[in-house]
Amino acid sequence: MTGLRLRSAELRDDESGLTLIELLVSATMGVILFAAAASLMVSAMRTQPELSKRAQTISTARWVMERLTREIRNGIAVAPGKATASEVSFTTYVRAPSCGGSGTLASSAKAIPCQVTYRCTTGKCARVEAAPGVYTGTEITIFDGISNSSVFSYTPSATEAKFIEVKLKFPNPTGEGDLTISDGASLRNANLLN
Repeated sequence: MTGLRLRSAELRDDESGLTLIELLVSATMGVILFAAAASLMVSAMRTQPELSKRAQTISTARWVMERLTREIRNGIAVAPGKATASEVSFTTYVRAPSCGGSGTLASSAKAIPCQVTYRCTTGKCARVEAAPGVYTGTEITIFDGISNSSVFSYTPSATEAKFIEVKLKFPNPTGEGDLTISDGASLRNANLLN
């Protein structure tokens, strides 16, 4: 009988495994880790549409800003009385067969002077392209969603504008104040007016 007891004790020493308490503790820890990971994933999925919308808005605003400043740089003169915080009209060179027309010029053709007017209201900015000295035409919305119509500022003044600053503000999808994209440009062709 003594041999049997020794053999039974030897088996117990060689056996490896978990006790019931160890198993319950490890299962509880696994559930907690899984719940934390699931919570992070759900949170990320909820905020993703806001982040995507914010990124798209910023990308569009940068594209609009690039177009605006490029046209301002090619500008000849700001129209008298058409330089306010929500509107700017200036003569600039456009690569099109006619002012307000569609199509592009051949690479060897010269750009033509046209009157470009930007009008901003709370909610949108629109662009009108017409013959020099004409301020009306087909209005094309270039940007939606701005929260402030005061977009343009002028240096040294609106009547003698040499530099135009453009500041687009739009609501932040996360609710933390407005997002602002700003840039500016000088009228580098202003000396061609004389």
